Amino acid sequence: MNPPDLLAQLNPTQAQAADHHEGPALVIAGAGSGKTRTLIYRIAHLIGHYGVAPGEILAVTFTNKAAAEMRERASHLVPGADKLWMSTFHSAGVRILRAYGEHIGLKRGFVIYDDDDQLDVLKDIMGSLPGIGPDTNPRVLRGILDRAKSNLQTPGDLDRAHEPYLSGIPKEAAAEAYRRYETRKKAQNAIDFGDLITETVRLFRDVPAVLNAVQNRARFIHVDEYQDTNKAQYELTRLLASRDRNLLVVGDPDQSIYKFRGADIQNILDFQKDYPDSKVYMLEHNYRSSARVLGIANRLIENNAERLDKTLKAVKEDGPPVVFHRATDHRAEGDFVSEWITRLHAREGLPLTDMAVLYRTNAQSRVIEESLRRVQIPTKIVGGVGFYDRREIRDILAYARLSINPSDDVALRRIIGRPRRGIGDTALTKLLDWAAAHRTSLLEACARADTDGILDRGAQKAVDFAALMHAMSEAADNYEPGPFLRYVIETSGYLDLLRQEGPEGQVRAENLDELVNAAEEWSQDNQGTIGDFLDDAALLSSVDDMRTKQENKGAPEDAVTLMTMHNAKGLEFPVVFIVGVEEGLLPSKGAIAEAGGIEEERRLFYVGITRAMDRLFLTAAENRMQYGKTNAAEDSRFLEEIEGGFDTVDPYGQVVEYRAKTWKTYRPTVPTTSAVKNTSPLTAGMAYRGGERVRHPKFGEGQVLAVAGTGDRQEVTVHFPTAGTKKLLVKFANLSPA
Repeated sequence: MNPPDLLAQLNPTQAQAADHHEGPALVIAGAGSGKTRTLIYRIAHLIGHYGVAPGEILAVTFTNKAAAEMRERASHLVPGADKLWMSTFHSAGVRILRAYGEHIGLKRGFVIYDDDDQLDVLKDIMGSLPGIGPDTNPRVLRGILDRAKSNLQTPGDLDRAHEPYLSGIPKEAAAEAYRRYETRKKAQNAIDFGDLITETVRLFRDVPAVLNAVQNRARFIHVDEYQDTNKAQYELTRLLASRDRNLLVVGDPDQSIYKFRGADIQNILDFQKDYPDSKVYMLEHNYRSSARVLGIANRLIENNAERLDKTLKAVKEDGPPVVFHRATDHRAEGDFVSEWITRLHAREGLPLTDMAVLYRTNAQSRVIEESLRRVQIPTKIVGGVGFYDRREIRDILAYARLSINPSDDVALRRIIGRPRRGIGDTALTKLLDWAAAHRTSLLEACARADTDGILDRGAQKAVDFAALMHAMSEAADNYEPGPFLRYVIETSGYLDLLRQEGPEGQVRAENLDELVNAAEEWSQDNQGTIGDFLDDAALLSSVDDMRTKQENKGAPEDAVTLMTMHNAKGLEFPVVFIVGVEEGLLPSKGAIAEAGGIEEERRLFYVGITRAMDRLFLTAAENRMQYGKTNAAEDSRFLEEIEGGFDTVDPYGQVVEYRAKTWKTYRPTVPTTSAVKNTSPLTAGMAYRGGERVRHPKFGEGQVLAVAGTGDRQEVTVHFPTAGTKKLLVKFANLSPA
């Protein structure tokens, strides 16, 4: 296929973006506008028309599924597509650190800690840290460290934080935990998921020759879903593009919904400030949704201030009306959804897989599940435990990790009792103390438990365990990933353990069979060792995983999909139900009082709406049970913003007049200018200096720690003893003097 034929297959704006050659470019790609198609055709055009070598092109996205899709589609257009570098940010980090990590002190064979490994290390650290109570959840501390890394913050940065508390933990204690955590990882030749980006950034900053070498392999850089990048990913991208400046980013500020993960919408909003000479291409033609669905999506999102103006234009016809239904309570809401799904499936022959029910929180799924179960409609729930998060999978992978990295104490502590080997807590403590005193690994302590007199009773059992791991280490050098994992499963005694667990053990054993299958399939597509397979397994996100055969094993082929709107991003369905369009749910209670919270919730609703291809149903309840009590519910403010774009129906499908309900329960009161003049200086916002005692209607009494911004954008940071530290927009926070 010659280059002109490629561009002829795109619409005019897509073709302009695909024809972009050198220099920075921003592609604003609305929902369903063919962004991946444009990206792939641009890569093909660079090769076919401009003569760029495939080995000079990098394309980065956020999920393994998206990266695999790009590789697959490129292979049909591009000669030499196997030389393209297409991966996630984290996979790119693994590749770079494996090649060049020794320049910053990483030894070959380093392991990647997952969430549970991090928790194990932090639990040990917390036991000896002043300022952290015994009841502190280690996940809170892990969250602090993860956020710090996504913002490229060091322990010293936490020490210098304006807030005295970070998520309820004294900043000094959090900083010291961070230091000890990093020291422990370094001693065990390990890094965590966040390090895959931050350590790559450090490598590029500290060793310019390495940056230059990688830039030679990435002269033309593409970043998908740029609105979801955090500070660390932004800096990694900036460094890579700093020499040749051939950076093309694709994204949509209207679909930025991951602030809670560290995503910074300003990265895409400020792209033209960062690159004043950049070209901007607007993809506004939507090929997914009907004109009626897009109509309410546009009505909704135009209420946001933080966005780049665009209006989606439907390529498809009007389609059926968008429907809103207000049920009497949450159970009636579930019944309404199940009745319509039954009608569409039985009367119109629509497959159940074409239908999805979306909600703001996972807790909302229960009632929907029960309603569908009563009418014998099978469901597939997205967001459960992913395949690689299951206990038995994690255990066997820990065996594999320890076999290739004898310094991995976290892996050893996970598996030394699975199955039980007669090495109890007391013996383990002695082994740990000896290893720490002699600055060696826990596995080495096991090997020398007898000769060095570390243990009395049980020494031989520790030695036997070390011998087992030595045998596995030798096997790792000689076996392909699939046979090696089978060897581990059988020789570790794990399979015998599962046989003792009855039917549940049988299910777990089947999962281990599937793990071996996964390794075999991986070997068919990749050339590598068990260590390479473990790298890929560590990079699999739960959203990626749920879309694989392993996660859905045993699920009915034809089933309605239930998931949160966050999990629905990137997907599409002919029929979509969005339930719980109420104040306190959408927008959520927490978002209402937070700076930028309403706009993020509006973007989330926008994402949910634009998942619908043909039919869209919105529902709310007049009464909803929460915390064991049934309370009156209020229509979401978003319904008023899209009013006129939908029909309303009663339970029998009859169209009725929409009557907007008041929504005072959660909506904050914004004082008028004259009212502000007559209130306490605290209410006026501009008088905040820090140190004031205030009262919040939900969080109670707290102390103002910091003040930022002015006027309607003024933000205060308040520490509440019962809720931790919160950043609040003064305009909406409804604070009063305490």
